[in-house]
Order: sequence, then C-alpha cells, then structure tokens
Amino acid sequence: MFSHSYFQRALAKREDNGSLRVLKSKQQGTDFYSNDYLGLSGNKDFQKLLLKSITENPELLTGSTGSRLISGNSNTVTEAEEFIAKEHGYESALLFPSGYNANLALFSALPTRHDTIIVDEQIHRSVHDGCKMSNAKKLKFRHNDYDNLEEILRRQTGTCYIAIESLYSMDGDIAPIKEITEIAEKYNAGLIVDEAHAFGVFGYGLVNQFQIQDRVLATVVTYGKALGTQGAAVLTDNLIKSYLVNFASPFIYTTSAHDFLWMSISKGYHFLKSNKELSDILQYNIQIFRDEQLQSPSAKNSPIQAIVIPDNKRLKALHDILSSNGFLTYAVFSPTVKEHTERLRICLHSFNTEEEIKMLAGIIKEFM
Repeated sequence: MFSHSYFQRALAKREDNGSLRVLKSKQQGTDFYSNDYLGLSGNKDFQKLLLKSITENPELLTGSTGSRLISGNSNTVTEAEEFIAKEHGYESALLFPSGYNANLALFSALPTRHDTIIVDEQIHRSVHDGCKMSNAKKLKFRHNDYDNLEEILRRQTGTCYIAIESLYSMDGDIAPIKEITEIAEKYNAGLIVDEAHAFGVFGYGLVNQFQIQDRVLATVVTYGKALGTQGAAVLTDNLIKSYLVNFASPFIYTTSAHDFLWMSISKGYHFLKSNKELSDILQYNIQIFRDEQLQSPSAKNSPIQAIVIPDNKRLKALHDILSSNGFLTYAVFSPTVKEHTERLRICLHSFNTEEEIKMLAGIIKEFM
C-alpha cells in the first residue's frame, strides 16, 4: 500500500511552526489584504459595463472549445491583443489566463539549456518554476542590487536573461529599472519585467512610465489585481510573440479562456482611462498610512506596505488581534519568506477610509 507518511510529516512540521496553509471561506471585514487596489472588482459602474456587454453579446459566456491554435482563437481575443499592444506602445501582446501562466510560458520557452537566467532573489515563484522547465542555468542577484547583478553578468558567457519585478509583492518596494536596463544593454542581456503589481497603480506600469519599451525584451502585465478581473498579457515584439506561439507549452497545450475574460480586460482599460481619479485616491490613502510613521521596507507610494515582525508566533498574534477587530490582513510566514523576515502584508485600496487606515495603524503601533 502506498505510504502517506512523508506528506503527513511535512504537514505536521508546518503546523508546528505556525506556517500551515489552509483554504478559508471569504471573510467579512475591512479589506487590507486583497490585490484589488483600485476597487474595480466591486465597482458597480464597472459591473454594469460588463453586464451590458454580456446582455448585448451572450455568446461571450460560452466556452472557447479548444486551444488558441485549434478552435479557441476568436476575433475578441485577437482584437484585445492588438488594442493592448497599442495602448502599451509595443508591437505585440499575447494574452494568458493568468500571470503565472504568462511567466511559465516566457521562462520555459525563451531560454535554452545553454543559457543563463539571472533573477532578483525576490522574484515571483512563477518565474522560478518557468526556469526549471527551461533547464537553463539560474542565478540570483541580491534584491534590487544592480551592482551585484553586474558582477554576476560580467562572469557569464553566452546568452543571458534578467528577470525583475517593477513593484515587489512581499516588500512593496520598487526596482531600479533604469539602472538595470542600462546594465542589460551593456551586456546584451534580455530584460523581462513583471509589472503585476504596478499596472493600474502607476498608470500602465513603470516600463510605460519611463518609455523604455524598446529596451525591454518582454513585459508582463496582469489583470487580477488593479484591473479587478483575471488574466495577463506578455508585451513584446512580433518575433518573440511568434516564438512563444510556436514553442511555449503553457500557451500551446491549454484551452483558451472564454471571450468574456478577454472582453472584460479590454473594457477594464477603457474604464481605467475614464476613472483616473481612482489611482489619485489610492495614493492619498497610502500617504495617510505612511504618515503614521510605521517602520516599513516598502516604497512610500506603494499600495503594498509590509511590517516586518521576525517571528512566526508573534506575527500570528498580531494577525489574530487585527482579525478580532474586523481588519483583514495577510500574515506572510517563513518559509514563504526567509526566516526572520516574516511580515504583515498590508494592501491599501482606493476604497479604504481614513478612519479605517488610522485604526489599523493604531492597533499595530500598540502591539509593536
């Protein structure tokens, strides 16, 4: 009989150190933990816009019936990609059902076993998983340390790729994108930037803000956060898009999402352009939190504000106190982050009130 003992021991170890993950029903309370930075997932006007599109085109809700290379490539997804590419100032866009799939496709398909991928040590897990599939050599550079990145690049031969996020999800800090872009060009390395948490918060992201599209091999933007929907796009040139369509297994061997998803993404762009005040309100709320003078490694304009509490049990105690007061936050235990860097991850939104933000900060201050 097959033995489950290894799985039991692994789960028991996590339970003992307070890091066991369990699925919970969606909780009621004041939201300081979701990635819905601009509140679009619950925005009534946005919902009405999507409902109108469905009412006029009910076929949007039907399944795609196959992969995009067989029967799943509709006019809706093709037009959405053309629109997104133009909006971001790229030649091409390729849509995926999630940011995880987009990164898996990029990093499994582009590098070969003879290449080197140099990743920021805090890059998202999806990039690490994609690197495994590529069989390329993977190296890490110290977080946001472009001097360390150049040191590593200087010692490499052959084709190199660099993987960074523009806004990091654990520390809530911003990458030195301009400096890293210059280093990538100096060593002829392909730079890939994940903008999952920056898109919508900082316009169309920092690559767009700095107008360096022609200096970045590929940018990933995701729509499950500030846009309040789901999916992701790889922004790149026509050649790389064609290569991904031909060689990226996560794209080739999966059924396409239904057209409702692609439509909701396109509508989301239009809604963002018509409601630019949402990002201004978000920044105002971030400043209210920053004015409380809580120590944090996060950028002053980031919707992600991390409070480091380097002990799983102490972190759990604070998390429980906040929960009992109706505040929903996310405690990040080791080993998700390095031991002694455990943190409370606070996400601020355009819909949070000044009173809620100050009450949250007050409880944390009292605990600290």
